[in-house]
This record gives sequence, C-alpha cells and structure tokens, in this order.
Amino acid sequence: MKRKLLAVLLTAAMTAAMLAGCGSSAGGGSDDVIKIGVFEPLTGENGGGGSQEVDGIKYANEVYPEVLGKKVELVVVDNKSDKGEATTAATRLVEQEGVAAVIGSYGSGVSIAAGDIFKNAKVPAMGASCTNPMVTEGNEYYFRTCFLDPFQGTVMANYCAQQGYTKAAVVYQNGDDYSTGLANFFKASFEGAGGTIVSEGVIQTNDSDYNSILTNIKASDAEVIFAPSSITVAGAFIKQARALGIDGLICAGDTWENEAIIDVAGEAAEGIVLSTFYDENDANASEEAKKFVPGFKEYLGGDDPIIPAVSALGYDAYCVVLDAIERAGSTDGDAIRQALADTSDFVGVTGEITFDENGDAQKSVAIVKTVEGGEFKYLDTVTITN
Repeated sequence: MKRKLLAVLLTAAMTAAMLAGCGSSAGGGSDDVIKIGVFEPLTGENGGGGSQEVDGIKYANEVYPEVLGKKVELVVVDNKSDKGEATTAATRLVEQEGVAAVIGSYGSGVSIAAGDIFKNAKVPAMGASCTNPMVTEGNEYYFRTCFLDPFQGTVMANYCAQQGYTKAAVVYQNGDDYSTGLANFFKASFEGAGGTIVSEGVIQTNDSDYNSILTNIKASDAEVIFAPSSITVAGAFIKQARALGIDGLICAGDTWENEAIIDVAGEAAEGIVLSTFYDENDANASEEAKKFVPGFKEYLGGDDPIIPAVSALGYDAYCVVLDAIERAGSTDGDAIRQALADTSDFVGVTGEITFDENGDAQKSVAIVKTVEGGEFKYLDTVTITN
C-alpha cells in the first residue's frame, strides 16, 4: 500500500507525548530535537548544484518539521566539493554533532570518500543525486533516491543513436568519479548500439582552456560530444566549442541542469541536451509533487523559477529519511537503516521509491531536456526496463 507522508507524520504528532516519554531515542539529538546532517558542497566546483539540493532539503524541513513528536534540526556542513574536506565534514557530523542520519551529497566523489565514515559510525546516509554505483557498493548504510550512471549513460547513448548519430566524442574530468564513470557507461552503451567513439578528451583539474581537446574533436568529425562535467567546466566548454565552429550536438548528464551554465555559455547553450531526474510539468505527477511545485516556487521566490531536479531529489531524500525514522520509532542507526531497507513504494515528488539490495532506488524513467530560448525545456521521457 502506498503511504502518504503527511498522514504518517500527522499520526506521529498525535502520539508525541507518549513517544517523548518512552526513551526510544539512541542518539541523534536531545529530548526535544532530532538532528539530521546535510552533507553537501556549498562551495567549490559543485557548489551550485549542492546549494540547489540543500534548498530542496530545507524546504522539506519547513513542510515536515517534526518526527516522533520532536523538532527536526538540520545540521548543514560544507564538504567543499573536495574528497579530503568531505571526510572532515562527515566526521564532524557523526562525532561532534551526533546526527541520527545524513542526507547527501551532490557529487559522487565526496559521497564515496565519506561512505566508510558513515558506515563505521552506523549512521544511515541518504544520497539524493550521487549517481556513481560505488556510492552504495559494499555499504549497507548508504542509500539514494536517484537513478544510477549505468542507466543514465544508456539513456543518453540510446538517445544519440536514435537521432542517427554514429560518431561520438567523449570528454571527462580526470579524478572526478561522476564524470569518468558516466563517460565510460556512455561509451559502452553507444558502442553497444553500433556507434563509434572517434575522440576522447581528458580535462585536468583547474583547466579553463579546452581548445586543444576541442580541436582534436573537430578533426575527428564527431557528430556528437558527450561531456559529463561539473557546472564550472560546462559553460566555458560549451562556449569554446561553438566559438571553434563545432556545431554538432553537445550533451551530458544531470549536472548540466543548472542555469549557471546558460549564464556563462549564453547563446552557445542553445540546443544542448541532457538527462535529468524530474520535470515539474509531469502529467503523471504524484499528489506530493502537485503540492511541492507551487510551494517550492513560493519558497524560492523570484519570477516563476524553474525547479531543478536535484532540489526535488533533496526533498524526497529528507522525506524518506523521516518516514524511516517514524517507522523505526527510534533514532538508533541500525533501526533506521533497517526501516530504509524495508521501504516499499514510497511516493515522493520524483516518483515511487523502493530500494534494492544495494540501497539504490529502483527507477526506470529519465527525463531528457534541451535549452531553448535561454531556458531548460522538456524534450522526451525515456523508460528503460531490464
């Protein structure tokens, strides 16, 4: 049976007095507060996306501020888009703050770096948009609400093949687990669909001039460029590609759904294509999504802002963690972890969520978007089932 989060939390509020006196809490806050860590990049290469994810989490906390009759306090730490800083931030959450659970992170590399810290402390972590398979691999305490890169790579490879492209160039960032992983999955799927990878380029840390890579791509006669990268790289990369006279399709994964890329690339961003997790205009939206869209737009302010998919995933990550704490009836890490593992058909903003044996959300649908008139526009819905 599908659960409705609001009903669950209202039931919890009705039993607040009894729960406050039962002593079931085993950490994660005081008698009146339950702490949830928010482990995200607010600065560095992924700061833009991390901030969007935090927006969704904070809004969810505003909508659902209590569980087990206690106030939920968010403890936000900045992992600075850096693997070393990620371990420091994660250690702070589990050792100094004593959080009951953690949400994050945007960026698979920092999530992987912090994984053992959460696992050893027996603090469940809920990723929102960290798509590399290694995030949850061998870690029973890490879960996530997004689809994975093997799926996303297949979606984009199939899309390119269906458009008639047979020659592709692939560019990735050295040392970035998300970028390298997604690039490799795209390569395998594109070749599996009968295509050929005619050029490969590697962006090194702190690179800002991509003309050497782009010159090689232009000489290869590639019809499409797949370049999963950070937000800070993407805008300049797209702009330099068009300035060099490359007019073929330029595409990537979910990180490119960020207005900062359009701001930097300008008109050069027109026509780029990317895969993402969510579209606010989904005709089959859940009841939670129908409430989320107008509420979150009001929360963000501005003139009818476009809702980033990672914000919706952050919202869902918070809600599914609260649901697990409620069902566990405790802030004990093992109890919450088991409740998360038992999650079945949880209905969130981004669809139904059921976790497999690895802690990964079982999802089969991706949204493909383009940039048109300086805005992200829906292009297609892709469903892939095993």
